[in-house]
Amino acid sequence: MNVTLPPDYRPAKDEDFMNPKMVEYFRQKLIAWRTELVQESNNTLQQLQEGGIVEADIADRASIETERSLELRTRDRARKLINKIDEALGRIEDGSYGYCEESHEPIGLSRLEARPIATLSIEAQERHERMERTHRDD
Repeated sequence: MNVTLPPDYRPAKDEDFMNPKMVEYFRQKLIAWRTELVQESNNTLQQLQEGGIVEADIADRASIETERSLELRTRDRARKLINKIDEALGRIEDGSYGYCEESHEPIGLSRLEARPIATLSIEAQERHERMERTHRDD
């Protein structure tokens, strides 16, 4: 299905949840986010490949190693995020996007706007966090 969005379209609470326009809006949002992450990741990789450590000063070498380690961690986080975006795009394809994995109720629009990869409603997410805290304290 090919849906054209008006440039100023924003999902509204008064329209049918996950109607074709809304689905296309989130699909485009996810794809743009994914593209941005892949581009940042490629830039980081390029910087890591270009930068051989030739600093004679031990402090400079340590500083460069710390920066590299941070860049690699950032890249790993981006990779995990890209996987979650791909999963969200898969949910768009199978029609389950925007619905809580536990309650199957709609995830709030403001939550999806802020975190388009969300799989749980705020209530379900809070339950999970409470359970994690409870089990962590054991």
